[in-house]
Amino acid sequence: MNAPILPGLPPYKTVAAALRKTTEALAREVVRPSESAPDWNEMEWAVARSVAAMQGITVLLANRLRWRGPPSWQSFLAQQRQQSRLRANLIDDLLERVDSAARDAELCCVGLKGAALRALDIYAADERPMGDVDLLVSPSDADATAAVMCRLGYERTLVLARHVVYEPRSRGTPGGLGERAENPLTIEVHARVAEALPVEPIDITARLWPPRPRHGLNPYPTLTALLLHLLLHAAGNMKVHALRQIQLHDIGQLVQRLEDADWDALIEIASVRDGLWWAFPPIALTQRYYDCAVPRELERTLRESCPPILRRVSERHDLTDVSWSNLRISAFPGIAWSRSVRDVLRYARSRALPSREALELLRTAIEQQPQMQRVRWYQLSQGRRIARWLLSRPPRVQTITSVAAALRGSETG
Repeated sequence: MNAPILPGLPPYKTVAAALRKTTEALAREVVRPSESAPDWNEMEWAVARSVAAMQGITVLLANRLRWRGPPSWQSFLAQQRQQSRLRANLIDDLLERVDSAARDAELCCVGLKGAALRALDIYAADERPMGDVDLLVSPSDADATAAVMCRLGYERTLVLARHVVYEPRSRGTPGGLGERAENPLTIEVHARVAEALPVEPIDITARLWPPRPRHGLNPYPTLTALLLHLLLHAAGNMKVHALRQIQLHDIGQLVQRLEDADWDALIEIASVRDGLWWAFPPIALTQRYYDCAVPRELERTLRESCPPILRRVSERHDLTDVSWSNLRISAFPGIAWSRSVRDVLRYARSRALPSREALELLRTAIEQQPQMQRVRWYQLSQGRRIARWLLSRPPRVQTITSVAAALRGSETG
């Protein structure tokens, strides 16, 4: 169990402990910065760089920390701030081009998540990372959307049930730790917004469309709609242990903007049977780390509507458990989100026999990030992966790849 994961890397338990130690410490520093630097060894500082990148908080830390770490840490934060500033300019330019091209084509679309948060000035211009631009369009506008993407110099590279991925025709291979201005900026076009929890889709598309959309980029109809989307997206990522702290930060910052009418609308939705049974885990986790006030009536309603097992698990888990900082590949990470025996069986089957789409996503991820092939996991048959799930604690490929990149940076820095 405590043998090295990859040649040159510390043992499994050592890496897992460093991930938890640095994740929880940095999570606190984002919200309530302390006066003195952590007493970490060289390996832990390297893991901390990996954690900051995986959690999407590098620039938040650069802007908020009151202490200075070792030179490698300070250099990393400075480099991330510079790269994020360059990337923010590219994102702003792309959003303007999308808006202009959509208006010319008389296409209505909604800029989702990060695009909407940028427009609200919740963050400084370069603070919030965006790996892609998410758009919501009407299913009837698929052809018009494809034409707009073509005009922007984008080509369709992946068609999934949830969205269609467009990438720049001229693009390099993503690489490096954290934000990189040269990493391709993709566009994901959604005809619906839904998350499988754990297998039954929770669809909130109708709540995200403005009542009278205009041509070009549209905002969400209300802050309530934006918060619903942030909560649902966070829930979906918590289910697969792929949450990022920046998602909690989004929620924590947005709730401070809500007024009584917004909260009343959420309470009304939550009061309907099964209306927001899934929203308690992301709300509870956000409140554990952030000073954000949620009306007691809403908090009580969300807690009572949450399935008992999921509620107990949510009250116990911390950020490390449900985020990329969790080193372990779990056989059934989202099973607590099941609300019936049928859900349990369907979810177990989906994990044991992944869909063609899930396999296609894995294949694409490996093609785009060849460094992940250093860990022999996706090359194994599904049967051998299941056996390793059940009999050992295999490391998550994406997590250990990030840690390895940070450690290599320490060696060369």
